[in-house]
Amino acid sequence: MKKFVLAASVVAMMSAALLPLSASAQNLAIVNGKPVPKARAEALISQVTKSGQQQRTPELEAQVKDEVVLREIFMQEAAKRGIPASADYQAQLEMAKQSIMIRELFADFAKKNPVSDADAKAEYDKFKAQNSGQEFRARHILVEKEDEAIALIKQINGGAKFEDLAKANSKDPGSAVNGGDLDWANGNSYVAEFTKALSALKKGEMTQEPVKSQFGYHIIKLEDLREAQFPAFDDVKAQIVQRLQQQKVAAFQQELRDKTKTDYKFSR
Repeated sequence: MKKFVLAASVVAMMSAALLPLSASAQNLAIVNGKPVPKARAEALISQVTKSGQQQRTPELEAQVKDEVVLREIFMQEAAKRGIPASADYQAQLEMAKQSIMIRELFADFAKKNPVSDADAKAEYDKFKAQNSGQEFRARHILVEKEDEAIALIKQINGGAKFEDLAKANSKDPGSAVNGGDLDWANGNSYVAEFTKALSALKKGEMTQEPVKSQFGYHIIKLEDLREAQFPAFDDVKAQIVQRLQQQKVAAFQQELRDKTKTDYKFSR
């Protein structure tokens, strides 16, 4: 009987000794006598790495641990000063709760209503069909008045460099610095008057009459043309899925708004 009591006493003593070690294993630190659970750091790391923009690294873990302990220090001081009881804090807390709840609502909807590969491929094919045909590599000079354009055309025909005149005279800030270069683009990228004039040119040719559009008067030179180039579906799939998912969420938001009974009149 004595041996049994002694054994039980030893077990109890060992258990008591192990309790602090067990608690320590669960805590990141003790701040003014209050434990800071490691779970807080794990939760914060999960949030930081959720978007995929940051990877879990030893450096990140160290930064998060510092942040979690600092937060506990600051929260304790805020509590001492009565911040949690202030009206301003309570109002901000309520707004934060609303934001988190709404964000999670739409995250849950997106998770349960994913964009299928078939939908993404259909969107890709639609875009490709709309932008098929030829792409143009063009330059242009944009001026406000027709007589300015006519004078510049004469200078170019007389031997002046198109690029130099574009840099000195074009009112298009995006292309003027590059000698009027508009890079490769589908004809649908331009206003109708510009595309019509551009399509009538052969490689190396320039319009001999000013082309009027809503922006002013253009002198257009066709540098080159090719069949439209498209990235492979797999290269743009992620972007397409993201856009379609955003559209799904927007439609869900509108659905909730439309079916809700309220006397409030939205401004938009």
